[in-house]
Amino acid sequence: MKHIVIAIALVACSLPAGATEPVQPLLTELTSPTVPSLPALEQVALVPRDELTDDEEEPQQDASELFTLEELKDKGGDAAELALPDVELPQADIPLALNSKVEYFLTYFQTRGKQSFSRWLSRSSRYIPMMKEILKREGMPEDLVYVAMIESGFHLQARSVANAVGPWQFISGTGRRYSLRIDQWVDERKDPLKATVAAALYLKELYGMFNGDWYLAAAGYNAGENKILRAISMYNTSDFWELSRGSYLKRETKEYVPKLLAAAIIAKDPARYGFSDVAYLSPIEFDTVKVPSRTDLELVAKLTGTTYETIKELNPDLRHWSTPPNYPDYELKVPKGTKLQFEAAYAKVPEGQRYTEKTLYTHYRARKKDSLKGIARRYSTTPDVLAELNGLSRKSRIAGKTLVVPARQTVDFSHEGRSAAAEAKGGYAKYYTVKKGDTLTSLAKRFNVSSKLLSVWNNLKGKVALKPGRRIIIAKFTEKNGEMVPEARKS
Repeated sequence: MKHIVIAIALVACSLPAGATEPVQPLLTELTSPTVPSLPALEQVALVPRDELTDDEEEPQQDASELFTLEELKDKGGDAAELALPDVELPQADIPLALNSKVEYFLTYFQTRGKQSFSRWLSRSSRYIPMMKEILKREGMPEDLVYVAMIESGFHLQARSVANAVGPWQFISGTGRRYSLRIDQWVDERKDPLKATVAAALYLKELYGMFNGDWYLAAAGYNAGENKILRAISMYNTSDFWELSRGSYLKRETKEYVPKLLAAAIIAKDPARYGFSDVAYLSPIEFDTVKVPSRTDLELVAKLTGTTYETIKELNPDLRHWSTPPNYPDYELKVPKGTKLQFEAAYAKVPEGQRYTEKTLYTHYRARKKDSLKGIARRYSTTPDVLAELNGLSRKSRIAGKTLVVPARQTVDFSHEGRSAAAEAKGGYAKYYTVKKGDTLTSLAKRFNVSSKLLSVWNNLKGKVALKPGRRIIIAKFTEKNGEMVPEARKS
């Protein structure tokens, strides 16, 4: 016992006065939190949803800080919901919050992600005015533009690993569901105007589905509405922060809302967060002209006194060198102030000289026994043409190489045009996720369609109970004169 007393006395003497339990005041800790150690991430990609994957290590945090926040939670305050004191959030028409998760992304965007976020801010001024105008017209909060910021950084050509495309990152199925045309000639997911209309409609639907909760609507935009509905059912809560504490949602979805909030907070007051030297781009401006027949973009550039690249930039939805075939009165964007000049000059160009047919090409991966001669025969060309196209000699080894070859068949213009996609897909459908208490009869009445049609559309035989969580078709649409119209209604 004597040895123990001596040891304690020695330890006590070795500590400075008052150092037995140094405690940092809680408010000071929360207003000036320890900057979390950021995981070793690569530079922020243009498609933010691919920045952080489930395989990456969790950020290392100070154990005492975590203990303090857990202690706070035990006293009745939820750390995930707690807004940091003495920090005035900017005015917004979507609810902003500041907690440890949002703080993490505020720090990330100011450090490792600063270069990419600066580019996002630079491009934001080009598209935000137009996007806000569209959102306002659709009766939606204008600050939803920051969904596009974290989806793509306002990069119109952005494409994710899941093949989501454009500033709002639509996959093809969802894009078509909201009337975006996607085919060989046009991909309207890249059109900032049309894609914003589609995003507004989708977010409006999600907002209604989740009873006016923008956090759940945003999470649904990222993961899909069914995923969020299942999470709500699984955890018996509709609080996003509570859902994000569980293991069911992917890390990408858990981080989506705090990333959105952090982006909005910085973008509304960039200088405060160290973004005072951003070179903002001018807002996009254009006139719209109707082109009566298929037209080369090179000709459009010549008639408007600009470049081919400028016309392509104004029309990112066009996938090739011309307006699409079989699409009379196609609406083309031209530089602001050139509409009258274009229309006068265009009227003087004979229809047969507005478009020049071009050879289309595709890729072919050469097999072990392939030869240039054999491939040339297959694609109705010559070995010399193939060699020149691919920078090869007649004797080059081609096994395993991917070659550029002329397409064996050009477009079937008789079946190409505005209604081709709808004909090929059999129209588009709108879905609803069944909730507890729903019946076929109640849904038929709610969505103004007959029970018989619902049964046919969903392959329901006899009187079957609708299982909550099942996704069923509640409306079908077909394309007519460039617009989506209902296929059939209640009779």
